[in-house]
Parts: sequence; structure tokens; C-alpha cells
Amino acid sequence: MHMADALLSPAVGAAMYVASTGALARSTHKIDVEALEKKIPIMAVAGSFVFAAQMINFTIPVTGSSGHIGGGILLAAMLGGYPALMTIAAVLGIQALFFADGGLLALGANIFNLGVIPCLFVYPLLFKPLMKKGMSAKSITLASILAVIVSLQLGAFGVVFETVLSGVTKLPFVTFLLMMQPIHLAIGIIEGIVTAGVLAFVFSMRPEILDHEDDQRVIKKSKSLKRVFAILLLTTLIMGGLLALFASSNPDGLEWSIQKVTGVSEFEAQGFVHSFAASIQKMTAFMPKYDYASSGNQSSINATTAAGLIGSGLTFALAGSIGFGITRAKKKRKRKETESALH
Repeated sequence: MHMADALLSPAVGAAMYVASTGALARSTHKIDVEALEKKIPIMAVAGSFVFAAQMINFTIPVTGSSGHIGGGILLAAMLGGYPALMTIAAVLGIQALFFADGGLLALGANIFNLGVIPCLFVYPLLFKPLMKKGMSAKSITLASILAVIVSLQLGAFGVVFETVLSGVTKLPFVTFLLMMQPIHLAIGIIEGIVTAGVLAFVFSMRPEILDHEDDQRVIKKSKSLKRVFAILLLTTLIMGGLLALFASSNPDGLEWSIQKVTGVSEFEAQGFVHSFAASIQKMTAFMPKYDYASSGNQSSINATTAAGLIGSGLTFALAGSIGFGITRAKKKRKRKETESALH
């Protein structure tokens, strides 16, 4: 559901940047530094896991469409809503800048639709309340499927609403909506099952990794924690380096919906702002569409593997650095405040 620049007007694109930047700033302010510090390794590996997982498009039977996981609810359940938003923003930023997956003008909208909605709205208002009666494999499964479905439905509606505000007349509101919502319902069911499986595994190994209201649960170093980390990392490498080769070639839910409405899966962006954003992305994207820049339209197996491994590694480094940077900055600020109070 990564939006391309052609779907947005400069005004709407800028407005979505403001909204997403505000959400990220609030998340930075609200993050519990003590809790985040213990989860920096999980933040890094979970971010790279979502990057690799998003490369694997799965076929939606009968429709001729495909989908991939968004990852917002998965990250929020493991990290908490605020760190999860930081992590999914890192994933989407790397995809847009280095792999030309999603437009640069549309990055703010993509962060909002795939990050802000699941992490700051659906997770605290739906997923967490379903966990209050006790965390178990059954409750995790129910909460995961429901939360992912609601997240994707709201995200898909967001895409439709943003195109209408942008004046994209080729995509009439009602017609586009009737295409987007059902196909993302199907995608949401599959992603919900995948999310439930991953979270149930983590719960069975180290339940304290999952975000929970019980402040007494502390993440301690142990063999089982290292095992969870190692398994997630190994799975990431397998998905990014191998399974991505078998991803569906069918258009994803957004492209499929556009094609059903207009007969084409992509629009050509016009205007100075769109051209400027495209020129920047052309300079930064060293593997556009997860392929070598010099390969033209000839996609190669080793390019997909390389893109999966490089992208996962970049996400691991960026997400971990964000967590480390926030904790260090907040601790430094707290020390200065303490010293000022003493003097």
C-alpha cells in the first residue's frame, strides 16, 4: 500500500509530512527511555524483519492481486506504539530513498497510513484493550487479526481520501473505495494470521518482550532471549535473501485497485514538485525497485537477494541507531536537568 507521488498533490503531500512529523515528534517525547533502552536490539531486528517481510508479496486467490504485511501492529506489540512508529518510519524511509519503493513526496502519507494509524490509534485503542484480560496465544491471535484488519481498512481509506483531496479525478471516491476496501480486507486477514504466528512464538519464548501494562516484567539477558533474537534475525535473512525470490508478481492491492478503476496501474506525475522529488529519489535510490540501477527492466535473482540483505541490514542499523540516539539524548537531558536543580 505504498503510495506513489503521482497520487498526491504537493499540498496534500506536504500536509501528510506535517502530520507524520508531528506524530514522530510526539512519539520521541513520550517514549519511556528506560523501557526503550532494554528493547533497542529488538527494535533493530524487528525493523529489519518487517523490511524483509514486506518484500514478500503473497497472492490473493482468485483476484489476480497480491499483498504484503504492513508490520505496524507486529512492531507495536513487541515494542510499544511510540518506538514502533519510529521503526516503521525507518523501514519506509529506507524503502523510498534507496529502493524507490513508494514516492518521496508520498513518504509522509505512507508513514501515516502504515505507521501512525496502526501504532498510535489501532494498537492502543483495540489491540491493548483485548489484552487486558490476560495475554495468551488465543487472545494474541484474536487481537492480532482484528487489529491488523482495522489498521489496513483505515489505511486503505486514508489512501482513497488523500487521492480525492489531491484532485485525482481518474480515481472517483466511491469507485476507488469499493476496490480498495475489499482487497485490503483479504490482505488484512492473511497479515493478521502472520502477525499472530510471530507474536505467539515470541510469547511462548519470552512473553516479557511483548508490550504490556505490567511494569514488573523486565527483559533480562538469557539464552532464550538470545535465541529469540537469533531466530528473528535468521528468519529475516532467509526472507530477504531467499523467500523474496518467490514473491508474487501480481500487482499489490493499491496497484490492482487503480488498474481496476482506470485500466493502468501507475500514473505519470507532472509538475515541478513531482519532478524535483523524482530527481532526488533517482539520485538516492541505488537499487530502484530492488534491482540494480544499470539492469534496466531485466530483473535478476542476485539483485533481489542483494536488495533484501542490504535493505534489512540498513534497517537494522537505522532502527537501532534511532533507539540508541533517543535514549542517549534523553538521558543527557535528564542529567542536565538534575544538575540544574541541584545548583
